[in-house]
This record gives sequence, C-alpha cells and structure tokens, in this order.
Amino acid sequence: QVQLAESGGGLVQAGGSLRLSCAASGRTFSTYAMGWFRQAPGKEREIVAGISWTGKSTYYIDSVKGRFTISRANTKVYLQMNSLKPEDTAVYYCATETAQARTVVDGTWSPDYWGHGTQVTVSS
Repeated sequence: QVQLAESGGGLVQAGGSLRLSCAASGRTFSTYAMGWFRQAPGKEREIVAGISWTGKSTYYIDSVKGRFTISRANTKVYLQMNSLKPEDTAVYYCATETAQARTVVDGTWSPDYWGHGTQVTVSS
C-alpha cells in the first residue's frame, strides 16, 4: 500500500523559509512522478510543484516561481520554500500516481495518492 508522509510545516514570518519533506513507502518510487499541492481555507486544492520520475523536468505555478524548489532523492521528495508570503498559507500535500515514467508534470497533472498534509502558516 502506497503511503506518503509529509513533514516540515510550521509557522514562519513573511520572508522566511521552510523545507517540506515527503517520505514515500509501499513501492519503488524512483520511476514515478511526484509533486506538492496546497489547499488554503475556502479555496480549491492546487498544484504547487511537480517533478518527473527522472527529476529532469519540473513544474511550478506562477506564484511560486523563483521562490520554491522541488527536488527528489530516493524515496523522498522535498519542497524548499523561500521568501514566504502570507498567501502561501495552506495545508501542503505530497502526491504521486500509478502511472510510471511520466516525463513531464504540468498544471493538469492528476495524482492518485495523497499524504495527509502538513500545515504551513506565514504571518505578516
């Protein structure tokens, strides 16, 4: 059974940084795309960043480009978040899918597996 466990969330002041981690278990993850989504109160869940199975292709929504960096190593995926803004406040979810060897992740990506989420709160 696929399991994703996020960590690293917390409370930070605007301009600060956080690094989210996602530990994956239950199968071999090296050939699967992975990504991060977020959901703010009263809003729909949205993709924040995605990374292909090779790590060579990444995707970011416009609002985080230049501030967030997604990376992966073995069974973990990370989201380095710098220059955080109050509008980044949300629950952040790690995600992956059943299809293998996806070379491009974009804004239409629809994962099959989700973690329970980690809260990120940015104060002004």
